[in-house]
Amino acid sequence: MSQNFSFRLLAQDGAARTGEISTPRGEIRTPAFMPVGTAATVKAMHPERVRATGADVVLANTYHLMLRPGAERIAVLGGLHRFMNWPRPILTDSGGFQVMSLARLRKLSEEGVAFQSHIDGSRHMLTPERSMEIQHLLGADVQMQFDECVRLPCAEDEARRAMELSLRWAERSKRAFVEAPGRALFGIVQGGASPGLRLESARALVAMGFSGYALGGLAVGEPQEVMLSTIETTVPELPVDRPRYLMGVGTPDDILEAASRGIDMFDCVMPTRAGRHGLAYGRFGKLNLRNARHADDPAPVDAESPNETTRTYSRAYLHHLVKAGEILGMMLLTEINLAYYQQLTAGFRAAVAAGQLAEFRAATKEGWARGA
Repeated sequence: MSQNFSFRLLAQDGAARTGEISTPRGEIRTPAFMPVGTAATVKAMHPERVRATGADVVLANTYHLMLRPGAERIAVLGGLHRFMNWPRPILTDSGGFQVMSLARLRKLSEEGVAFQSHIDGSRHMLTPERSMEIQHLLGADVQMQFDECVRLPCAEDEARRAMELSLRWAERSKRAFVEAPGRALFGIVQGGASPGLRLESARALVAMGFSGYALGGLAVGEPQEVMLSTIETTVPELPVDRPRYLMGVGTPDDILEAASRGIDMFDCVMPTRAGRHGLAYGRFGKLNLRNARHADDPAPVDAESPNETTRTYSRAYLHHLVKAGEILGMMLLTEINLAYYQQLTAGFRAAVAAGQLAEFRAATKEGWARGA
């Protein structure tokens, strides 16, 4: 691993595990949920409040930041940590998924992807080398190889083509990665829903040697059982002394199930997006604060939550804010959701450490089923 970047396994309970990633900017307790700060901000949240929910690390997006305000500008201004006032670890994705999903008139080649910006139509070329350069300029602690992500379902030959291209791009990303104290590069396992392709990809990446390994190309519309089966196939091929990251996942149940199968890191826009649309996640499932039944309810979302916002603001007030379109409603619900995701992963870590994961899983699912 990179100097001053390390992973320590603390406890296991079956396939599930808890550990700690050490970086010069702080420790990341695993399993970890990383709030998504796409454009150098976790939407509707002050950085201090993100940290107060329990987050150790946030994610930022290479594609969006290269287009606006520009990686070179951020570097001149002191790097992404200073720019967004987040002194703790940051993971940046490679930009590959966003190029495929957002850019206009994109053209894929062995070299990379030529595309037009979804913002202003300007033309750009993103290659493994350019992705590594951007992530270096941003100063990310954990950087991701450039890869191609295909949507599922996908034909086997198309999944193989993308997987093999991603492996070639992984080699180029590794050569272009700028070694620096505390910085790490993760490889990304691809292969669609094919167990054979996933195994082939994982083994090739492990042979290259990365500081951590991600599973990409999931949470793109496939059933949960496909995702979980892919995890079960792939995880045994990954080194036990390296972090495992499931990209773009997911719902609380997705996180609970994937972490139970040995995944260490997660990110998803779901809790922040839901907060901006009147939805709250918690111990008793999902609450739609738009519903009229909350208009006269003085109870908080969860009176026993460790998060102050969750236990002090009434459902009636949150309903009012949502219906009135007030920005404060988005802010409060986003914090409530992020706090719950951190509460879920903290509870998972404690359960694994105590050897009580089965009890924790059962109690958590029972709470969701009971509802609020």
